[in-house]
Amino acid sequence: MALLPMAPQGLIQQKNLVEQVADFLTQGVIEQRFMPGERLSEVQLSKDLGVSRAPVREAARLLESRGLLVSRPRRGFFVKALDAVELQDVFDLRLCLERHAIERLAKRYTPEARLALERQVDVLCEAAASDSGTRRIEEDLQFHRLMLHYAGNERLLRAFEGLAHELRLCITLITRTHEAPETIATSHYQLLEALASQSGPACREAIDYHIGVARDSVVRGINEAGVQEEGGAR
Repeated sequence: MALLPMAPQGLIQQKNLVEQVADFLTQGVIEQRFMPGERLSEVQLSKDLGVSRAPVREAARLLESRGLLVSRPRRGFFVKALDAVELQDVFDLRLCLERHAIERLAKRYTPEARLALERQVDVLCEAAASDSGTRRIEEDLQFHRLMLHYAGNERLLRAFEGLAHELRLCITLITRTHEAPETIATSHYQLLEALASQSGPACREAIDYHIGVARDSVVRGINEAGVQEEGGAR
């Protein structure tokens, strides 16, 4: 039997450290402790976190691959500021994935799937009443993960996970621009009603509306912010 190659000493610990730094930076971006367009200082972050610059740099590269940061030659890493076109692209891809998933799920809507989704909406509504914006985002994403999981195509779920980091930014923007953020949670009941009908067209209409309202809210907020910035610059 072939022996597995020995990992260089400290490699596993280093990877774990990079993930921890990446999680810290992700939280900072989502909670807007690091603002869109802001430059991240490797030196300052390494001092604040008590680590060398290497894991900070690797974590920044990881977040760049996830669409949260952008690198500029000889200037470093900056928090990505999504514009209206990029947001439209994110939601367009999300709609493709979830429209297909919910129509598949309607054909195999088992009692197990129904119970899991109903419980998750309850958790989401509870999270909506809390002060934790991060928890609200994660519980929202978890509902949609469950929907894709029970649709019976794990590749759909993996594609969704690849989009999840940018979706976190989008949901943050929805929460900040929505007049009543708690209605974001209760809006998921409409998806449950459509699934209970086990009608493909009804499910398609429900997910189109659900994601469409979110998309329009975010894009409207981005456009209004741009108008305000232009007005202030005059």
